[in-house]
Amino acid sequence: MPRKVFKPKNIPCPHPGCTKFVSNSSGLTQHLRIHQTIPKRRTQLPHDPPPFRGRRSPPVAGGGDAGLEDLAWDPPVLPGRIKRHPDLNGRICDRNGNFLPEGSLPPPRATRAPDDYAPYNNDLDFHLADLLYRKVQMSAGDIDALMQIWAAKHPETDPPFADHADLYNTIDATDLDHVPWQSFEVCYNLPIPLGDTTPWKTQKYTVYFRDPRLILRSQLANPDFKDEMDYAPKQVFAADGSREYEDFMSGNWAWKQATEIARDPKTHGAVYIPAILGSDKTTVSVATGQNDYYPLYLSNGLIHNNVRRAHRNAVTLIGFLAIPKTDREYEGTTEFRTFRRNLFHGSLAYILESLRDGMTTPEVALFGDGHYRRVIYGLGPYIADYPEQVLLTCVVQGWCPRCTASNKNLDGEGGRRTQEHTEALFDAFDHKRLWDDYGIISDVLPFTWTFPQADIYELISPDLLHQVIKGTFKDHLVTWVGQYLEAIHTKKKAAQIMADIDRRIAAVPAFPGLRRFPEGRNFKQWTGDDSKALMKACPLSHL
Repeated sequence: MPRKVFKPKNIPCPHPGCTKFVSNSSGLTQHLRIHQTIPKRRTQLPHDPPPFRGRRSPPVAGGGDAGLEDLAWDPPVLPGRIKRHPDLNGRICDRNGNFLPEGSLPPPRATRAPDDYAPYNNDLDFHLADLLYRKVQMSAGDIDALMQIWAAKHPETDPPFADHADLYNTIDATDLDHVPWQSFEVCYNLPIPLGDTTPWKTQKYTVYFRDPRLILRSQLANPDFKDEMDYAPKQVFAADGSREYEDFMSGNWAWKQATEIARDPKTHGAVYIPAILGSDKTTVSVATGQNDYYPLYLSNGLIHNNVRRAHRNAVTLIGFLAIPKTDREYEGTTEFRTFRRNLFHGSLAYILESLRDGMTTPEVALFGDGHYRRVIYGLGPYIADYPEQVLLTCVVQGWCPRCTASNKNLDGEGGRRTQEHTEALFDAFDHKRLWDDYGIISDVLPFTWTFPQADIYELISPDLLHQVIKGTFKDHLVTWVGQYLEAIHTKKKAAQIMADIDRRIAAVPAFPGLRRFPEGRNFKQWTGDDSKALMKACPLSHL
């Protein structure tokens, strides 16, 4: 048997920080493809050490070898390099908050015994309740009749449920590991003059909600998210050293907030949890009494954006805000509008109150990977359309909720709105001056006013649907194109051109990459690897 000839691996990889050696140029090419690209070499400064081309790391002071992290100069940015926040870095701990060494195994999860069907007596009672209530949807009277027949048939034992009320109470007591709903009532609390019979001043408005702190803890503990969460703000760098932004925690805002929170040493090692809120008043019926709902939603910034968009329980309904209504003669009054704004902000402040203590003092929470970590909460972006934005920021309709530019000249002078600046304006000007010159409604304070690290003007996020897609493109660009065509051509010719544009857009396939090829032939066989053949088979004029 011939002996194998050993080929020495003497070609080093030029990729910075890589110590791989290969035996030929083909192997080098294949190896570089794994690295995707070679970053540009950093300009060598006079004080930099000479480039090292050996197989081992260069020696350092004191002897021995060192990796890139131990070199005396900064290494070039590697592809996909991620820098985590140094202080709020999500260290693991035990259930008492004591930090553990990295790599420690998570504690065993508490599980229910397989024969534990509480609050049901046994598995047969559970399946009977499921059959009567969910599958058959039996009426209350029929449930009572069935239980009476059961008791008569087996007088020596009690029926599974005394009656329909007992069945419903047992179902309500079932632990579904969810956060229960609560409610509170709000009403007008200023003195009402004698003889004032205004209806909305005497009504009580009910707000339904769920504890946002428990909702966030439930989201954090969901094992479905364990590999799709960021436990610390991060900075992601591309191969050329530029920043990349995708998930919420890769943005500058989260990093800046974490840095501000980290001024307090007791927060070090914790996970910063920004609560992302959203609300939008929705009309569900018009002909049957104008039924409106005001849902409030909550998510957290740790979860990756693709999970949030995939409807995987990363966004949770936490409340239904009250919608005060009154007769037409009172709708436009300043008094009613002020009450409606105060009702909105007061309700939000009350619902979010459970997060306040955790915004300054870390608490321990269980995460989906089975580990405990200290967490510190904060109010994150609020997603809303423009009418909701001016309501949230207590800004006059028609003014910008983020800057102080005049609504008559948005390109004119103006700076960013901040809570500090608004407070200074409160001290300097009266109500009329604030309304006319700054677009500020001074008799209502935003709900974020008393929460730490929260500035509503900074938390307002762009509304992609109404402000970008519909506002910028449809209402502005499309309208401008239509007016331009009418100015160049006749109105009839412009309509024909616009109709032709609509037909072309409608003909574009939703997923061009999924175009069907002739039976039994793939893309390469069909086109012969020739772009001209593809254009001949599918010319642009057909679109």
